[in-house]
Amino acid sequence: MAIDAIAAKVITGVGTSPAPVAETGASAGGESFGASLSRLVQSVESSHTGANEAVSGMLNGQTDVHDAMIALQRADLTLQFAVQVRNKMMNAYQDIMRMPI
Repeated sequence: MAIDAIAAKVITGVGTSPAPVAETGASAGGESFGASLSRLVQSVESSHTGANEAVSGMLNGQTDVHDAMIALQRADLTLQFAVQVRNKMMNAYQDIMRMPI
């Protein structure tokens, strides 16, 4: 759902009815959390593979140095993003485990 569509629902619902509740990914036809996580891991793998290919192409003289550096930076940023997602998930899990029952 686009941001404009959400804003339109909130604006039109202000005076007439309670604010609309955002739909969850599974009920709205979106992908599940596991599928999103799998896609993130595949993205990290593909950027790593692309960076390796770009570096080997640079060493062989087939690829420009700039393209190899861009591929390396993309792989680094993708890995950093995945690590931050993992850290947030671990913090959320630890917070849930600390909750009294």
